[in-house]
Amino acid sequence: MHIQEWLETVPAIAVYLLVGGVIGLESLGIPLPGEIVLVSATLLAATQDHINPYVLGACAITGAVVGDSIGYLIGRKGGKPLLAWLGRKFPKHFGPHHVATAERSFQKWGMWAVFVGRFIALLRIFAGPLAGVLRMPYWKFLIANVLGGIVWAGGTVAVIYSVGKVAEEWLKKFSWLGLVAALLFGLGSFVVMRIKAKKAAAAQDAEEKAARPENEAVAAE
Repeated sequence: MHIQEWLETVPAIAVYLLVGGVIGLESLGIPLPGEIVLVSATLLAATQDHINPYVLGACAITGAVVGDSIGYLIGRKGGKPLLAWLGRKFPKHFGPHHVATAERSFQKWGMWAVFVGRFIALLRIFAGPLAGVLRMPYWKFLIANVLGGIVWAGGTVAVIYSVGKVAEEWLKKFSWLGLVAALLFGLGSFVVMRIKAKKAAAAQDAEEKAARPENEAVAAE
């Protein structure tokens, strides 16, 4: 079976549920490739008429908003011990450096950290739970959460779908290339964010090492 024919057999409801579920779980605080899934599904919608981009965007937005809200409630109930537990279970994603970076963003930007965090892989995972842990007023969180979900998920679908439609004929002939390109794009974004996170962690380590002699000198006095 040609890949184009196989793609036509994929039920639209399965795509909608997959997108909403993965983005919702990522927003909840579980490290998942939500952006990769959203971009791939949108490119698929651009070549398959049975997948409605408006429904796809609505599912992505719903997953983002609901997932973040549940993450907020979990963070508010669990508090700092929750972050400590997550740090032990998932040190690569919830280590002290990651938490410290996210906390600094929240202290500096407040509710806008929730909005901007939707566009940054690290903060996208942290935003909901950390806003709850820091006891941000829910009405502020909800406004930033909804606006961020609409702009990020809706904007991503609109842009990627438009690009896909422009190249629709090319994508239909080489659909597998389109999917590979989408995956590479998503993986590239993920790798870039990982590199930035490692650089931030290294910088934090350097700051802590530089501060130790000062602290030891003060203690000695």
